Formats: sequence, structure tokens, C-alpha cells
Amino acid sequence: MGEVDPAYFQQPEHRPKLEIVQAQGIPLIDLSEQPSETLVEEIRNACRDWGFFQVVNHGVPLETRQRIMAASKEFFAQPLDEKRKVRRDEKRVLGYYDTEHTKNVRDWKEVFDLTVEDPTFVTASYHPDDQEVDEWHNQWPDFPPHLRGACEEYARAVEKLAFKLMELIALSLGLRADRFEDFFKDQTSFVRLNHYPPCPVPHLALGVGRHKDAGALTVLAQDDVGGLEVKRKSDGQWVWASPTPDAYIINVGDIIQVWSNEAYESVEHRVMVNSERERFSIPFFFNPSHYTVVEPLEELVSNESPAKYKAYNWGKFLLTRKASNFKKLDVENIQISHFRVPELADALEGALKLN
Repeated sequence: MGEVDPAYFQQPEHRPKLEIVQAQGIPLIDLSEQPSETLVEEIRNACRDWGFFQVVNHGVPLETRQRIMAASKEFFAQPLDEKRKVRRDEKRVLGYYDTEHTKNVRDWKEVFDLTVEDPTFVTASYHPDDQEVDEWHNQWPDFPPHLRGACEEYARAVEKLAFKLMELIALSLGLRADRFEDFFKDQTSFVRLNHYPPCPVPHLALGVGRHKDAGALTVLAQDDVGGLEVKRKSDGQWVWASPTPDAYIINVGDIIQVWSNEAYESVEHRVMVNSERERFSIPFFFNPSHYTVVEPLEELVSNESPAKYKAYNWGKFLLTRKASNFKKLDVENIQISHFRVPELADALEGALKLN
């Protein structure tokens, strides 16, 4: 990735400490059994206490995961000019990218993005009066030729797992199992292939800076190198999420935080880089349709527990977030905190109001 540009350097207070604190206690949940009170309780405790958990016996074939991981390595091993033939930009938002920013600091990584649905329908702009709908199409490189098939097979397999997890989360909130299903009929979910090259300044840079996931649910596959750190809710300590063979790491996103009226919280996390080894990971971001109105579910709102968020349009929220990937903003990117009652910012309400 060339010389170390200061654009990669985190502010001193956010720089990683190279002494690793192991994440004792991140729940490991076995999904082999049919939903039971015990399993639902495990999900409830994990979502409430950590916002993160791991799953095994999840139903995603190991061969499917191995195929996409191998194809990912082949793709990223190519010369930069070849990868940039499918480079994404403000018009083509899917494909290869190597200059992404988190919290206005450049990430030490390169990525390849693809959506589960092709085409994926999205709002054309984040302007409140614009009702036009746009289409996102996947870009596929010529090499490796099997990348597309591996990605499409993997996306469908993990999609099944995501729906299963959403059913368990619904049950854990006292809702019917299919409560979330309709939100995903025209989903905007996507898969990301991540490559983190060895970094000569792991004490200054991060693969991904501290952030919370804006969508509903994230299903992460990582290799044996590791790098994910989670901000522990109990004490705010950054702790290392050690890789578990063939497990997936799950975290609830901002949308579930809003839907659950803060019964569950989206938790900050980041990615450490390694000075000697490259790392590969594959997150699946499970996101609802662009026309989804995100607000606390009526079943979870009462006089005793009033709605803690104003409603917002997911598509316009997503478009606003996407814009920051291509230019450094003067302000922090849009967050769900801007819609929290009574802290709703007037300017953002105007930009993203429902029509």
C-alpha cells in the first residue's frame, strides 16, 4: 500500500495498544438444536450484555466458506491495476476500493463489495423530496473466474443463517419469530471481502477504526490471524475477539438497537493490524429494504418505556453514509444518535425526514 501516509494515523487517544486483552466471556452459542427457551435465553443475554456473540453448528457449509476465502485471496493478490478495473466510485458503489475512511481516518485495508440481490434497489439520493429509485449492480472481475460463483453461493448460505438469527432475536424480545421478515423482502444486504496487508505502524494505524454497524445484523467470518476488538460494555475496555475455527462472530447493528428501543445495543468495535501477517475477513451485512422506516417497534413501546428514537428512512440514511466513503467530511458521519429523543438534530431531520 506504498509509504505510510499520515492519513492512516489515528488520533493519539484512539491509537491501539499492542498489549492484547483477551475477550473472556464473549458468548459461544450452539445453533444445532431447534429453538428452545434455553437457546433464546442465550441469545437474549448475549445481545443485552455484549452486543456480540459467536455461533457454531450454524448450517453454513465449511466448503462454501473455504471457496470464497480462497477466491478472495486470489483476487487481492493481483496487481493494483487489475483490481482497479472493478473499482467502485460514487456512481458504481460496488466493487473494489482501497481508500475507505472510518471516522475521517483512512483504514489500512482494501475491500471488494457485492450485494446479495443483483440488482439491489435503493433510493437515488438522500434528498428528502427525491422519490426516485436507483439500481446497484455488482461488478465482477475477469480473474479469478470463479470469484462470482463463490460469492453468490456464500451470500445465499449466510443469508439463511442471518434469517435464522433474526428469528431468535425476535423471540428473545418477546416477539413472534417472523416479526422482522417483511423488512428484508427487498434487502440492501451486502458481502464485503476484506484484505488487511501487513502494516509497519500497527501502533498508529487501524484496519478499521472504531465504529458501530449501521445495519441490522453482521455475520463475520475471519481467518486465524485475528484482529477484531470489541469495546466491552461492562468497563469500556477494548478486548480481542479470538478466532474460533469455523465459527461466525455476530453483532447487532444500529437498526436492532432502534427496533428494540435500546433493549439491545450496537457496540463499538475496530480492527487491529499485524506487522508481519496479512489478514482476511468476510463480513455479511444484513440490511432491510431501502424504503424501510426504522423506528422502535410498537410492541416494545409503552407509557413506561416510550420510544427513544424518531423514525428515519433507511435508504436515505444509507446514502448519506455512503457519501462519506468517497470524501473526507468536516463533521462526524450521520449516526442513529442524531435521531434519539430528545436529541434529534433539526438539520438532519430536515435532510432525512420521511415523506
